Amino acid sequence: MDAEARQHRLELLTDRSAASGLPVTAQRRAVLETILDMNNHPSADQVHAAVLAKMPEVSRATVYRSLDTLVDFGLLVRLCHPGRVARFDPRTSAHHHLICLRCDAVRDFEDERLNQIDPPDTSSHGFALQDLRVQLRGVCSACLEKENTT
Repeated sequence: MDAEARQHRLELLTDRSAASGLPVTAQRRAVLETILDMNNHPSADQVHAAVLAKMPEVSRATVYRSLDTLVDFGLLVRLCHPGRVARFDPRTSAHHHLICLRCDAVRDFEDERLNQIDPPDTSSHGFALQDLRVQLRGVCSACLEKENTT
């Protein structure tokens, strides 16, 4: 993320905090800054470890609550896939993901055809669809290479 986009995201934190009546705490800001600097769709524990390097007093619970708030503010997206821990994505625009079933790596994936999927009407199921993202699950090149060398 370039410096201008990063600064804009931090300004959105201030704006959305004010709109919700929540303060911009040093911990919440540190969590957002940390995840904006990461490029690996980190788990909450990975974010906590990275924030600890800057703020040794920050608790795991504070990081988890901060991540929940940042998702609620629309500043992060929570990625969930079966059998794995939730991961967090600072890229909130429409895109998709490649997920390795061996090493749990998550990579952004662009394909215009996927962006053109017309979502079905889910209202008859009592479900209000808010987002459509495709997760392509398989084995990444690094894991395939490891398999071929053993």
